Amino acid sequence: MTEEKQKQLGNTLWAIADKLRGAMDADDFRDYMLSFLFLRYLSDNYETAAKKELGSDYPKVDAESRFSPLEVWYAANGADVPEFEKQMRRKVHYVIKPPYLWSSIANMARMHDDKLLDTLQDGFKYIETASFESRFQGLFSEIELASPKLGKGYPERNAKLCTVIQKIAEGLAGFSTDIDALGDAYEYLIGQFAAGSGKKAGEFYTPQQISDVLSAIVTLDSHEPATGKKDHLKSVMDFACGSGSLLLNVRKRMGPHGIGKIYGQEKNITTYNLARMNMLLHGVKDTEFEIFHGDTLTNDWEMLRELNPAKKPVFDAVVANPPFSYRWENSDALADDVRFKNHGLAPKSAADFAFLLHGFHFLKDDGVMAIILPHGVLFRGGAEERIRTKLLKDGHIDTVIGLPSNLFYSTGIPVCILVLKKCKKPDDVLFINASGPENFAKDKRQNKLLPEHIDKIIKTYQFRKEEPRYARRVAMEEIEKNDFNLNISRYVSTAVGEAEIDLDAVHAELVEVEKAIMDAKKRHNRFLKELGLKPLP
Repeated sequence: MTEEKQKQLGNTLWAIADKLRGAMDADDFRDYMLSFLFLRYLSDNYETAAKKELGSDYPKVDAESRFSPLEVWYAANGADVPEFEKQMRRKVHYVIKPPYLWSSIANMARMHDDKLLDTLQDGFKYIETASFESRFQGLFSEIELASPKLGKGYPERNAKLCTVIQKIAEGLAGFSTDIDALGDAYEYLIGQFAAGSGKKAGEFYTPQQISDVLSAIVTLDSHEPATGKKDHLKSVMDFACGSGSLLLNVRKRMGPHGIGKIYGQEKNITTYNLARMNMLLHGVKDTEFEIFHGDTLTNDWEMLRELNPAKKPVFDAVVANPPFSYRWENSDALADDVRFKNHGLAPKSAADFAFLLHGFHFLKDDGVMAIILPHGVLFRGGAEERIRTKLLKDGHIDTVIGLPSNLFYSTGIPVCILVLKKCKKPDDVLFINASGPENFAKDKRQNKLLPEHIDKIIKTYQFRKEEPRYARRVAMEEIEKNDFNLNISRYVSTAVGEAEIDLDAVHAELVEVEKAIMDAKKRHNRFLKELGLKPLP
């Protein structure tokens, strides 16, 4: 499907969502809408593989039939079902029983079948517990089909679901069943829902334009970025992954086989489920990613609690867009935590450096980390100053990139990207001030980085280019003289300097102007005299 068609599909689905959600909260409707799109994806992928597996035995049914081809095949070939499902697990890694396929659910919705809600409930439970052999427990835990938000009683809820699913099915019917496009449509819808979610959007979505910058940086060669993109990443980690869009952007840049395994962590249960669905929707097999539900700051993930340095998990690339200036409990016990003890604890009022140190701890020696943070981390004093100074003295802060304000749905403040490495070579820090008015485009609601703005940031980082009013390599000696303050305007100012004034030239010009005025006055007075009028004094 072309990019234009993908955009049309996204717009069609968003129009349906906007029309149907009615009195329901946008965030609640988002979860229903995206879950149904996810079911459609799993079903299409499964039926395509089943058709290939069964070949000429795959039944042909009328478009208006209430039974899907697989329902017909299952009914006629009961003894062969176990072997067929075994093959399907081998090929697509999951199984969906025919009654729970999107085609069957959509047929029930079209006929306003009064068993739709029960069937859908059973289908979601089956996918969670049996489809992927229980690897996706709780995937639909936030989808309350018995919720009063859908209606007062079963009949009303069932009728509402029939309407919603029928409209979605009709919207999708106008497009090909290109399953790759559904992943892009899903991503588009997440962005649209984020645009209408205000501050809540920061919990699950990093705007694509900023995601493009981070993913480009971490996929370039860590030692010599100028040599280009790495051939392969063994692993990539996002410890505050939201809906997973940032991780998927890294995968898109590396190609479907360019990453060994994707790791993510997310505290919000709804967003955690969105991320798992998003991975599968983009063709990432269940064996190729691992998303953990838990608190990053307290390090809930058992895998990351390994105390033996030789067995500690480390990642080639770490990307993150954690919540800004998040209040946290920096207990005494955490002061001895291996992640923080060499640098110190971030203050209770702002966990920004706690998030940074968590990710940096698990970065490989030749890896790259890119993290989005508020500008305060660059200059705030106290504990943050001590952490920042330690990172700088150890040579771990490679690049500081200042971005324009109002790029995020969740906040209007300007943010920065910090690039960190354990293998940093030059004894300087590259500062990129991309916040000037010429480096972004103003839009109705948000400012935007256009492709040329994104490309300029990436190229400047890659080739460590200096440019007046935009980028400068600053020696550690100068940074130390500034008390390790990284406020970008100290090193790269976007202010336009006043032009030098040549006083002799200005004086000569004024003399000429004065002479021209006197000549004009004399001519004017001659005309007045000829007319018999009083001349000008």
